[in-house]
Amino acid sequence: MKSNKAQYRRYTRSGWGNFFYFFFLIIFGLFSVLPIIYTICTSLKPLEEILIFPPRFFVTRPTFENYAALPKLLSNLKVPLSRYVFNSFFVSIITTVLHLFIASMAAFVLAKLKFKGSKALFMIIQFALLYNTYTLAIPQYVIFSETRIIDTYWVYILPYLPSTLGVFLMKQFIDSSIPDALLEAGRIDGAGFFRIYWQIAFPIMRPAWLTLTLFAFRDLWSMQPQGTIFSEELKMLPNIMSTISSGGIARSGSAMAATVILLIPPITIYMLTQGSVMQTMGSAGIKE
Repeated sequence: MKSNKAQYRRYTRSGWGNFFYFFFLIIFGLFSVLPIIYTICTSLKPLEEILIFPPRFFVTRPTFENYAALPKLLSNLKVPLSRYVFNSFFVSIITTVLHLFIASMAAFVLAKLKFKGSKALFMIIQFALLYNTYTLAIPQYVIFSETRIIDTYWVYILPYLPSTLGVFLMKQFIDSSIPDALLEAGRIDGAGFFRIYWQIAFPIMRPAWLTLTLFAFRDLWSMQPQGTIFSEELKMLPNIMSTISSGGIARSGSAMAATVILLIPPITIYMLTQGSVMQTMGSAGIKE
């Protein structure tokens, strides 16, 4: 009995160890949210506090003037604000849903349907993760030009659908969380391949597709394509923020107010999906 207690104490942290562990976690957590805190504080600063030197982090006399000034700044737009809002939500939601289903179906096929060349195909997907947006900009523009989708909604939607990150995360999660015996039981009951995917595998993949929803919505909500969208009626909310920011330091408070408003949907999605992120990212490190 004594040996078990000694072994238990040996492999657990002391009270002071737990204290310092959580202390540093809280410090690093607060440090990571400093940009959001600074954005909110700046959005509440009056103009004289924005122009003060040296600049101050916190606001001393908070005001909502920057938020109240947004309707006046946006009233001069050629296109109504509702159009920008519609474009942002339409592109973000539709593309996220389509990407979610395409990535999950592709990952399910690669993970559970063994065919010749499946490992080589997944290796290509992994290598594709190495290429960033700037590397692919010119090839993508050539493709957009040849397919004549420049200055259309398709230029937002189509490039994001085959995103390799979603397929990678989904496949790694399926490999670690969905046993073959469960799918075999579905086949014995007479279920087809798509029915097994939809009624058995897809509900189990909930942590993975919630995590993917967070990543996809975040990227699409902040998307600001360069050189592919020229019509003002097709632009999204981030374009408004850049327009307001171009007014100089005098409009920095209103620009921060617009940024705070733009942060609300991604933060809401994060609050709804945060419980699934760690589980999915942990399974992504598991290899066969």
